[in-house]
Amino acid sequence: MPEILQLQGVSAGYGETHVLEDIALALAEGESLSVIGRNGVGKSTLLETIMGHTTLHAGEIHLRAGRIDTLPAHARAIAGLGYVPQEREIFPSLSVRENLDLCARPGPWTLERVFELFPNLQARLGNAGTQLSGGEQQMLAIARALLTNPSVLLMDEPTEGLAPVIVQALAQVLVRLRSEGKLSIVLVEQNSRVALDFSPRTVVIDRGRIVYDGESERLRKDPELLASLIAVQ
Repeated sequence: MPEILQLQGVSAGYGETHVLEDIALALAEGESLSVIGRNGVGKSTLLETIMGHTTLHAGEIHLRAGRIDTLPAHARAIAGLGYVPQEREIFPSLSVRENLDLCARPGPWTLERVFELFPNLQARLGNAGTQLSGGEQQMLAIARALLTNPSVLLMDEPTEGLAPVIVQALAQVLVRLRSEGKLSIVLVEQNSRVALDFSPRTVVIDRGRIVYDGESERLRKDPELLASLIAVQ
C-alpha cells in the first residue's frame, strides 16, 4: 500500500534542546503503528513534532505527497492529521455537544457514528467537560479527533490514568478503529500490553532514537527482548 506519512531524518525538540535524533519512519495507508518506550525518551515529542508543536532541527515530514513540516499546526490538521493529546485538552466549560460540533468536518465520521463507538457521550451531550469522568473525557478527546475526519490519527497515551476496566473498554475501541482498516493510526502508549495487542507493528524509542521497528508479536513472545529494548541506556 502507498505510504501516507513519512519522516525522513527528523531531529527535533524544544528550542535549542534536541529530543529526537535522525528519525526515519513511514506509515502506509490504513496501517496502525504502536510506539513504546520508557518515560521521557521522546514518544510524545514524536507526535508533537508531526503536529508541528516542536522545533524541527533537521529532516522532512510528508503527508501523502506533500511536505508538511513547513506548515503551522492548524494547516497540518486541515491537511489530514487528527491528534489526541496526552492532556486531552477538551474545552472544560463547553458541553459535550459543543466540543464535538466545534471540530466536526464533513466526512465518514459523523456524530451518529461517534455515538455508536462511545454511547456514554450521547447520554452526556449536555454535560460540560468538567462534569465528565476521566474515561469520558478521553472518549470525548478521541471522538473530537475522529470528527475532524483525518487521514492519520495520532494518539498520545490514551489509557494513562484510567481504571483497568476503562482501559480494557478503550483498548477494544482502539482495536475496532484499527480493524476498519481505513484510518492510519499512530498510538503512543506506556502500557506495552495495550500497545502490542493494538498493532501488528511496534516501534521502540530510546533516548530520541528508534531502537526497534518490527513485529509486535516478536516482542510479545520474547519478554526479555522487550525488557532489554525498553531498558536501553
